[in-house]
Amino acid sequence: MLATIQKENEIYTAYYERHICHSVENVWSMLTDNEKLQQWFTELQVVDLRNDGLIKFDMKDGTFIDMKILDFEPMKVLAFEWGKEVARFELSPYLEGCRFVFIETLSSFTEHTIKDLAGWHVCFNVIEAILDGRTIESRNDSWKSWYVKYEELLEPFMK
Repeated sequence: MLATIQKENEIYTAYYERHICHSVENVWSMLTDNEKLQQWFTELQVVDLRNDGLIKFDMKDGTFIDMKILDFEPMKVLAFEWGKEVARFELSPYLEGCRFVFIETLSSFTEHTIKDLAGWHVCFNVIEAILDGRTIESRNDSWKSWYVKYEELLEPFMK
């Protein structure tokens, strides 16, 4: 399912919600355990997991971007700076698994926004696949197909 774009008080958000058939603890570890995080988002590294803590983004050119953790509640909430935006994960028990919510604030809509939204979508597919013991044949091919869908979704906002 595609993210939904919401607007509240002049701030846009991309809202993703999934129901993952794995425990909150297992999903949380995918977000916070560096070994598991590297399996789905190789550029991210948790340095200091707490409120006002630190996540680093490896630019793969020898430089890193420091991203402050803005909100942290173990097994429930992880929010951090994402450039000028905020990336927020919220987890809660749901039936036999986990309700997984991701919200990204969007201050503007650009070509890069489309790339990010498609990228997050694929990342979440990869998290589920890893937890299920599956692999995704080609993340790039998957990203390309989701990119087209997000391009259509954001078309009204890009004008």
